[in-house]
Amino acid sequence: MELRQLEYFVAVTEEAGFTRAAARLHVAQPGVSAQIRQLERELGQPLLDRSGRTVRLTAVGEAVLPYARAALAAVDGARLAVEELTGLMRGRVAVGMVASRSESGLPGLLADFQQAHPAVEITLSEDRSDVLLPALQAGRLDVAVVGLATAPPPGIATQVIVDEPLVAAVGHGDALEAKTTIALGGLRERGLISLPRGTGLRTAFDNACAAAGFRPRIAFEASDPHVLVELAGRGLGVAVLPASLAGAHRDQLHAVTLTRPAVRSSLALAWRAEGPVSPAARALIRHARANLPDVSEGR
Repeated sequence: MELRQLEYFVAVTEEAGFTRAAARLHVAQPGVSAQIRQLERELGQPLLDRSGRTVRLTAVGEAVLPYARAALAAVDGARLAVEELTGLMRGRVAVGMVASRSESGLPGLLADFQQAHPAVEITLSEDRSDVLLPALQAGRLDVAVVGLATAPPPGIATQVIVDEPLVAAVGHGDALEAKTTIALGGLRERGLISLPRGTGLRTAFDNACAAAGFRPRIAFEASDPHVLVELAGRGLGVAVLPASLAGAHRDQLHAVTLTRPAVRSSLALAWRAEGPVSPAARALIRHARANLPDVSEGR
C-alpha cells in the first residue's frame, strides 16, 4: 500500500469522480484509476461503487476513508515537524489588522518576529473586522487583530488584547461638557460621529443602542478614529470613541462615560483553530500570543 494510492482514493472520494480528482491532482485519469484498482486488489475489496453517475463509497470504502485521511495528515505533520526542528521557517504569513488601532502593539511585534525569522515574508493589510474574519476563515489570512462585539465565528480562536469602555466625546463648549456620565438613551437626539458599520466598535455601539430602544443618528463616519477626534473637537457632533483615545486628546475633547448600558470596545488577536497552518504562521501565532496581553479573563 502506497501513500499515493491513499491520496488518489481520498481525492476521488472528495471530488465524487475520477475526472475531477485527476484534474485536482494534475495527473492523467487512467493513472488515478489504475492506482485505486491496485489499492482495492491489495485490500481484497472494492472501495468505490462506480455503477452510478457519480462515484460513491462502498461500505468498505467508508471504513477505510478515515484511516486514509489520518495517514496523509500524519505525513503532512511529519514534514511540518521536520521543517520546524531544522529551522526551515520559510514561507509567507498573511496578517490583517483593523485600521488605525496602533494600541494593539502589532507593528512592533511583527518587527521583532521578522528580525528573528528573516526568511519569512510577512504581508499586512488593513480592513474592517467584518472583512478580516471571513478572510481568516477562508485561509486568505493567517492571523489578524480584529474588533470584537460578539462571539467569534466558527473555527476562529481569539485572545482579547484590549478591552475598554466607549465614551461620548465632545469638543469644549458642548452642552455635554458639564456632565461626567450619561445614559446611552441621552444620545438619542444627538448627531453622532462613529466608525463605519462592520467595525467592532460600531457593532458594539449599534447593539447597545438597539438594546436601549433606539437607532443612533450617525451624522459623520470615518474609518480613522483620529478623524473622529478632529470632527468632534471642531464641534460637529458627539464622537463614540474608546476611552483611551479620548483621554489622549483632553486638549480637544471632553469624555463622558456611557451608562445604562455601559458599552465596551474589544480588540482581539484571531487565528484559525481548525485546518492546516504553515510552520511560519504557527510560529507567528505563538509569538503573538506570548507577547500580547491577554485580558480575556478580566472581561
